[in-house]
Amino acid sequence: MKRDTTLLIYLPLLVLLLAAGPLLPKWAGFLVNVSLCFGTVVLGMLILMRTGLVSFGQGLYYCLGAYAAGTLDHFFKLSDVPLMILCGTLLSGLVAFGLGFLLARYRDIFFAMLSMAFSMILNGLLVKTSELGSTDGFNVSVHSFAGIALAEQSVRYVTYSTTVTLTVLVGVGVHLYLRSHLGRMAEAVRDNELRLEYMGTSVKRLIHINYVLAAALAGMGGAMMAVTVGHIDPEMAYWTTSGEFVFIAILSGTGSTLAPFLGSTVFETVRSFAYEYSPNTWQMTLGITMLLVILFLPGGLWSMFNRQSGTA
Repeated sequence: MKRDTTLLIYLPLLVLLLAAGPLLPKWAGFLVNVSLCFGTVVLGMLILMRTGLVSFGQGLYYCLGAYAAGTLDHFFKLSDVPLMILCGTLLSGLVAFGLGFLLARYRDIFFAMLSMAFSMILNGLLVKTSELGSTDGFNVSVHSFAGIALAEQSVRYVTYSTTVTLTVLVGVGVHLYLRSHLGRMAEAVRDNELRLEYMGTSVKRLIHINYVLAAALAGMGGAMMAVTVGHIDPEMAYWTTSGEFVFIAILSGTGSTLAPFLGSTVFETVRSFAYEYSPNTWQMTLGITMLLVILFLPGGLWSMFNRQSGTA
């Protein structure tokens, strides 16, 4: 029986990142944290892409998760890290459950554009809402973890270790889901939806489930980003944000649940250094990176490891 090396990677990765946290420079820890938040969103997109769907509207759930976390602090003075992330995840999942009844009917460009339309509606609503800071958004504070008050100097590592732990857990969870009977049917939908219907499987129901899972992961990523960065704004729901997630998904490939985290780390590293040393042409640098990956690794960055690792 082929050994599942993907699961074997997650545990040492968790230990390594947690141990390295206090030793990393502030900028490096922040870069890792942001990369893991993005990777969590793209992990949800991986589920959709395995189903043959590409969403240009994951910014909707990413933003909802961030604003759910932020409003707890802004209006109710509840700035507990696990509570904020939980609320962001649940709100995004609930909204996706409602919208999923509509979106599960569509495929290809119709699915992509309709999902983007809902994201832009949220962006427009937030821009017009002065109570939520309008275009400027508002700051988010973190003061406790599971009811335990945090010292100011410990907030950075607590948010870092929470992000690391949660991303490893959801990575393992999605990996196991994709290897389950229900998860494997996603690829069957992509390959031959009609045949799957003839076999008695409800394709709409399967797409609906995967859509909700992807949205919940996007909401979690958004909530973690809110507590990491300490600021949220309507730009999180703008189409360019969703485009970044698509960019990372293509850069990563769909060969493993580890791929989104690799792709997001490469993306954020290239963007950060390009912006630092060439602020006027950083977009061009990202574009060149994408072209090189498409030319030499059309299956994404993870295709380099496909022969060496067990994939989800």
